[in-house]
Amino acid sequence: MDNVHVMIMSAAAMTLIVGTRYLLVSGAFAWATKIRAPGLYNGLDRQIRREIGWSLASAAIYGIPAGIVAWGWDSLGWTQIYTDMTAFPLWYLPVSIFLYLFVHDTWFYWTHRLMHRPFWFKAAHAVHHDSRPPTAWAAMSFHPWEALSGALVIPILVFLIPVHVGALGTVLAVMTIMGVTNHMGWECFPKFIVNGRLGRWLITATHHQKHHEVYRGNYGLYFRFWDKICGTDLGLGHWSRRPR
Repeated sequence: MDNVHVMIMSAAAMTLIVGTRYLLVSGAFAWATKIRAPGLYNGLDRQIRREIGWSLASAAIYGIPAGIVAWGWDSLGWTQIYTDMTAFPLWYLPVSIFLYLFVHDTWFYWTHRLMHRPFWFKAAHAVHHDSRPPTAWAAMSFHPWEALSGALVIPILVFLIPVHVGALGTVLAVMTIMGVTNHMGWECFPKFIVNGRLGRWLITATHHQKHHEVYRGNYGLYFRFWDKICGTDLGLGHWSRRPR
């Protein structure tokens, strides 16, 4: 089988993996919502179907470049992904995870601010904000243009910053879980984190909910760093849909 066919199969397989991951993780948190906050998603069936449709389309947009990178890593050794734990000192593992998250967060913050400019909001980002209120299914509910802007970050980083395959898996897990929990309509983290010292710098649902309430500010993905230094941190939201 030639390289082109292998690359296509890798892209298709990764699309299936991303789509399945989305359905499993979002489905798990939607189920948790049903238990933790009965009735929170009542009347949102049509919106949820739309969120799932956009998200599965986004899964292909995320999966194709990821599959090409996976093929290049396995077949051609293109990337900086490594498997040998002795290739770098052990302290580099958490450092690499933080670097990936910080660079991703930086890219997300500035592209997210751009998406709230009138042209880009109308052309693309309005799809995400059509979820009123967002649910656990909304984390990947993007217009294809917006999905593309986010899908290329990690694939580009693996060519630039060395990362152990396990550390990369951790980054992807954090990206998936935070994306879902920040949209599901209730706060799953304890108050001592949300209102404590850690919560001053980490984004949780209470912070991102404020963004969906007022459509400006609180643009970050993982950290409040850029919001704070750029004056766009609006603080924490107030739950109009607080679970009973």
